[in-house]
Parts: sequence; C-alpha cells; structure tokens
Amino acid sequence: MRTARSLDALNFFLADVRDGLGPYLAVYLLAVHHWDQAATGLVLSLAGIAGLVAQTPAGALVDHSRAKRGLIAAAAVTVTLVCLVIPLWPSFWPVALAQLASGAASAVFPPVIAAVTLGLVGHAAFTRRTGRNEAWNHAGNAFAALAAGALSLWWGPIAVFRLLGAMALASLAAVFAIPGHAIDHDLARGLDHGATGGGAEQPSGWRVLLTCRPPLVFALCVALFHFANAAMLPLVGQKLAQQDLNRGTALMSACIVAAQIVMVPMAWLVGARADAWGRKPLFLAGFVVLAARGALYTLSDDPYWLLAVQAMDGVGAGLFGALFPIIIADLTRGTGHFNVSLGAVATAQGIGASLSNAAAGLVVVEAGYDAAFLTLAAIAAIAGLLFWWAMPESRVPARRGAETVAA
Repeated sequence: MRTARSLDALNFFLADVRDGLGPYLAVYLLAVHHWDQAATGLVLSLAGIAGLVAQTPAGALVDHSRAKRGLIAAAAVTVTLVCLVIPLWPSFWPVALAQLASGAASAVFPPVIAAVTLGLVGHAAFTRRTGRNEAWNHAGNAFAALAAGALSLWWGPIAVFRLLGAMALASLAAVFAIPGHAIDHDLARGLDHGATGGGAEQPSGWRVLLTCRPPLVFALCVALFHFANAAMLPLVGQKLAQQDLNRGTALMSACIVAAQIVMVPMAWLVGARADAWGRKPLFLAGFVVLAARGALYTLSDDPYWLLAVQAMDGVGAGLFGALFPIIIADLTRGTGHFNVSLGAVATAQGIGASLSNAAAGLVVVEAGYDAAFLTLAAIAAIAGLLFWWAMPESRVPARRGAETVAA
C-alpha cells in the first residue's frame, strides 16, 4: 500500500513537470523581458525538438538501466535547475540551452514511469495500475493549472517557475519512497516470467517488432490521432482570442482544466474495464469522440459552446493516454523492448502532433476555421477506420499462475 501511494504521488507531482514550462514560458519572456515573438517561438520549439529526438533513446536507456529511480531523480533535478536558470539568466542562449535540457529530460519520464509500474505490479495488474497512474497524472495537471493561475495573481509569471520547481522537488521524495528492491527490472522491460515458468529469458531480436504488423499499424494510428487532435485546442484558442483577448485567455485556461478533469474518470474507466472489455473498443471510442468533436466545433462560435465541446477532449485524450502504454505492453510482451518501443511510438505521436498545427494553419488561411476543424475530424475518422480494420485486439488472456501484485 505504501508503494502504491508513493506511485500515486509520483504521478501527481510529475504531471506538470513532464510537460515543462510550455506556454507559460512564452508569457514570461514576452511580458516580463520583452522578447520578440520570433525568438520566443524558437526557444519554445527547442524543447519539443529535443523531446522528439530523445524519446526513442530514452526508452532504450530505461530498458537497459537498473537505476530507474535514479533516472527519474536526475530528470526531475534537471527540470528544477531549468526553473532556476531561466529567471536568473533570461537571455537567448541560457534559455535555449535550458529548453534543450528540459525537453530531453521530459522524454525520460513516460517510459521510466511505465517501466517502474510494470516492474512493480507485473503484466496481470498493469492495466488497472496504469489507469490509476493516468488519473493521478490528470489530477496533477488540473491542480497545477489552477495553482499557476492563482499564484500568478500575487507573484506574476514568475510563479510558474516556483510551482514547477516545487513539484519537481516533491517528486524526488515520492520516487525514493518506492523501494528499489521491489522493482523487477526484467518485467520492467517487458520480459514475461510467467510464460517460461519463472525461468531466465533473453530479449527477442528487433526483427520481432519490425516485421510484426500490429506495432507498425498502432504507431501509424497514434500518429494520425495526434495529427487530428493537436491543432484543435490552439484553433479554439484563436477563435476565443478574436472575440475578446482577455476573456479568451480565461476561457482557454478553463478549456484546459475542464478537459483534465474529464480525463480523470476516463483513466479510471480504462483501468477498471480494459481487461474485461478489451483495448480495441475503448481506443475506437477515442477516435469516434475526436471526430465528433471536430465536427461540433463548426456549429457555433459561442464561447461556452466551444468550452463544452473542448471538454470532450477529456474523453478522447483520457482514453488514449491510459491505453497507450497498455497496448504497447501487450504488443511487446516477452520481447524485452517495452520501453524503447514506447519511446519509438511516442516519436511517431510527436511527429503527428508537430505536423498538425502547420497543416491546420494552412487550411485556415485558405478556407477558414470550419474547414480546418472538418479536415481534422475527417483525419480522425479515417484513422479510426484504419484502427478498426487493421489492428487486432491486443489483450493477452489471463493465465493461471500469472503474477498478481496489488495495484
């Protein structure tokens, strides 16, 4: 129980740390230090690029490391140092280097948390525990967004740096409350003792993954999901800002918090029912909701309608976030390449998200916002059909004698 509570706390405190400073840094640099938009946009993009490049190597590092708690601690300390460096030296090169370090550190968190979870609870309890992880993660994101807004009233934009640094330090206490000896490092990389009667296993060759269709189909579907999803919130923000800049900022924050709150029960649903219902129906539901959301945006420009539709992001993204590591664990079970595969598919996810904003922006310029939303909805529908047709159910039937560690 103590280990479970420590894992809850780790996911809660790392929720905002994993995403870095993001748009808060843009506000700080523009409002406090009067950077121009070009320099601000460049340093913001550096974190994303570093994270994208580092994801697959980070997964490989986690697969081969037996110091997983140390990896979390090192990444958390890096984020804390970034929060100290930027306010002290807010010139271009210190901020740029800090963003590169933050992006690379953030790439470590998803695979190492998934690895620690699998190493603690095993395959049999991984679904339920992952749903619980995601629920605490979304609760942490909602808390951080509300706290950042409240604290900035007193301290201004600098409050975000203090909050992020404090959450990173709190995550250190949580990670070292998890007993190192409780983590099975073979299970953590996807090896399956239950399949061999507890005997020693060797990781399979890469050909098992590279020539197997389901992982490749899943990576493509993940990329398309984020290609359809990533641009929707920024487009909503632009529409809100065109109506009233000050009110639009407040409503944008409300959109983010509302979606995070909805994601909490979605994550719990995955943890409770994905083993019984299977992964495929729940993941398909995420595509259906995403396509519907894109179409519904076109029905009205009323701010409260847009806020209500944006809350649907909590359903699609909530299901996706919880199911993503579960399906990867299913597909790589017994290979020993769980975390590097997680990083590789996350790279495909990042590529899809990166292309989304550029493509949507071009459609807006040529045909308007409604056309952009409908285009994104169509991509989500096509991706859902591909997933339904080409992706098999990944759930592995439970075996007698499988590991049963309390989640």
